Amino acid sequence: MKKLSYLLIVLVLTSCKKEDTDDIPTYLKINNVALNEGSTTSNITDAWVYVNDQLQGVYELPAKFPVLEEEIQNVRIKAGIKVNGIASGRIAYPFYSSYYEDITFTPNETKTINPTVSYLDSIDFFLEDFEGTGVNIEISAISDTSILTLVDGDNHYGAGILSDSLFIFEISTDEIKDLPQAGAPVFLELDYKSNTQFLVGVYVNYPQSVIQKDLLWINPKQEWNKIYVNLTTTISEGINASSFKVFIGMRRDFELEKNELYFDNLKVVY
Repeated sequence: MKKLSYLLIVLVLTSCKKEDTDDIPTYLKINNVALNEGSTTSNITDAWVYVNDQLQGVYELPAKFPVLEEEIQNVRIKAGIKVNGIASGRIAYPFYSSYYEDITFTPNETKTINPTVSYLDSIDFFLEDFEGTGVNIEISAISDTSILTLVDGDNHYGAGILSDSLFIFEISTDEIKDLPQAGAPVFLELDYKSNTQFLVGVYVNYPQSVIQKDLLWINPKQEWNKIYVNLTTTISEGINASSFKVFIGMRRDFELEKNELYFDNLKVVY
């Protein structure tokens, strides 16, 4: 009888101990998700975290969060961005690879991981980073002024400035053909700073006409910022278009002495 009682006590204690352990999480800590592309810029704001391919959650960076797992598990991190710079438009950016790591989960411990991602090998893009001898963008016919190319240390970038009687600055990419449609993602990546609003849109070129699609007014930023502008719907709706041009436009705001727009790493990704 004593032996049986002892066995029951051991079983109860073992069960309680396992139950207690199951309720204690391991904490994952992610300070940032880095883009492993040399000097290429990014604005990765979130980590989409999967454990064994099951979505654990979406976390704004830097993040520390609990995970109720034990032993070695496979963790996948996808890099998240704000579409059009809007906090409510958070997605896992479709052109970045996933980061994988096998992690040993130990209750009540904190595991720090440092994910890195790259562009997918399958993507194409149009790029103007002002580092070459010429540029792949042009002044639109309605523009009152030309593109300036400026240098800050090793970095080259473009600029548009409106003052006095200059009313409009507008640039566009060269014609881009064969963009994917049927809902396939197409994004504009842009580094910028400005003291006034400016417009991003698309010229949809048909054999007999050109349609201007105004997409997004971007608010001024005093410091360099990166934005990911979603072009997908506009490109997919341009059925039978022969090509597309992405444009950036600024109009004179006479409440300011002059309007300044600086831009770099203009990239159409698809």
